[in-house]
Amino acid sequence: MSFFNREPRYSPVLYSYLKRYQEDPTSRVFAPLAEAYRKAGLLDEAVEISREGLKHHPHFVGGRVALARALFDQKAYEGVIEELAPVIQDAPDNLAAQRLLAESFLIQGRIAEALGCYKMVLYFSPQDSEVARLVEELEVQAYEKGALVLRTDPYPLPQVESFEEKDASEAIGSDPGLRRQAWARRVELLQNLLLRVERYRTKTGVSGLHG
Repeated sequence: MSFFNREPRYSPVLYSYLKRYQEDPTSRVFAPLAEAYRKAGLLDEAVEISREGLKHHPHFVGGRVALARALFDQKAYEGVIEELAPVIQDAPDNLAAQRLLAESFLIQGRIAEALGCYKMVLYFSPQDSEVARLVEELEVQAYEKGALVLRTDPYPLPQVESFEEKDASEAIGSDPGLRRQAWARRVELLQNLLLRVERYRTKTGVSGLHG
């Protein structure tokens, strides 16, 4: 790879990881190496090294998050979603993946999906006041847009039924009763999601909430 021959003008940490990677290209050191490339502004190299590493470790969450971060910096938001949707399905407590996915959805204007990810961050980290503020703001936006309407769609949030954004008139009409029904269904969905998370935490031995 051409990036192995770069002049020594980057962080010594990068070269340390690069040396270890050259000694064993099949090791998981590709993930911190990709992150070092990303921080140095070498996004193409970060993506390339991540994809190479994931060929050897396709289920390595750290490697997939490293790739998603590089793709995010490249503004390849659909790529971020593609990489991280399976991650949060298997590990909903991976806050780095949840945050990055939420930001990608938000940039694309997909408020309901972003809200779902931010709520998961807040569930696992209830003391995070910044995320709490974001959740509150996004809930107001989603309510105003009538964006919280259930549909059967396994993508991009496979762990729950996702939401579809529609005009308020199409989503809930002018009937206040229908509006209340829509919100009741949303609360029920969130409760089901939390039950799934609790089962995941019990199965994997994840510690309880803080605060």
